[in-house]
Amino acid sequence: MERKDEWRFDPRLPEAQQAGAPVYRDNPLDKGHLVRRLDPVWGPNASMANDDTFHYTNAAPQMNVFNQGKQLWQGLENFLLDHAEEFHRKLTVFTGPVLENSDPPYRGIQVPLRFWKVAAFLQDGELASTAYVLDQSPDLSRDAAARVMAEAARAGDPPPLGAFRTFQVPVSDIARLTALDLGPLPAADRLTAGRRAAPRWTRLESYDDITVDAA
Repeated sequence: MERKDEWRFDPRLPEAQQAGAPVYRDNPLDKGHLVRRLDPVWGPNASMANDDTFHYTNAAPQMNVFNQGKQLWQGLENFLLDHAEEFHRKLTVFTGPVLENSDPPYRGIQVPLRFWKVAAFLQDGELASTAYVLDQSPDLSRDAAARVMAEAARAGDPPPLGAFRTFQVPVSDIARLTALDLGPLPAADRLTAGRRAAPRWTRLESYDDITVDAA
């Protein structure tokens, strides 16, 4: 379908609970799609799905260099979809921001510094899952980052976000960070399969670093 960047408030929620156009005006922040427009636009409800992806509830402030560039995070769904197609698997991807009390304030909202994805699919007839985190925190010590965030807030400036780092993480860590019930997905995690000790977060430099199949 033809793309029209017509962002609007989601009528299913009060506008006061949504970050609208003023958050993104005259600054380097973009409306970063959480669910990509490409993914749900299929089938008899394609038009409604297309419109839903342009609700402000499907956007989060992200630095424009990330949102407009060819970054690892942007291509993650393509990698997962290509992998699913190669092995004839169906795929479901859940995504959202990690909401922290320490997220920096800006124009009446708090800007999330981290985002997550969890992919669920069938592998050899069994449920499997993988999880990922994007971190746009300033590349500073925690105390130094807190100081620069506070200074930006006092000046009314957008938070000085850092370089984008992408990690593959245990699905159980996403459940802990978000307080979401992910049902059977933590137990089906490909990253932890066959490991006695909990794996550390793995920083991804390329798609070759991703663990999708069991070790």
